[in-house]
Amino acid sequence: MRAWFGLTALLLAAPATAQTMSAERFYQRASALQAKGALALLSRREIGALTDEGKAASQRARANQEAAVAAGRGARFCPPRRGQAALTSDELMRVLAAIPSAERTRIDMTEVMTRIFASKFPC
Repeated sequence: MRAWFGLTALLLAAPATAQTMSAERFYQRASALQAKGALALLSRREIGALTDEGKAASQRARANQEAAVAAGRGARFCPPRRGQAALTSDELMRVLAAIPSAERTRIDMTEVMTRIFASKFPC
């Protein structure tokens, strides 16, 4: 009976801890948009989906950082106040391109954003 409640709690919590898009998938989709050149502007849904994913990954990276600091674990980065961190799409694509494809497959966008923040905002 206890196992059932534990499993139920785990399943109910699953949406809150869902994985983000893999870095490789994000990179492939963003690269396909870049390849379209000016015609990419016609792909509003795809642009919106990738923008939303990037923003969500950034928010999750910040939340993970705040949780780590609150738990007494070491900080991977020391972010500025909310709303003061800017990241261009070119900068994001350079970072993604520098990560080997095999590694991009293993990490999600939250980890990518964490790495970007760690390089831009070291403690």
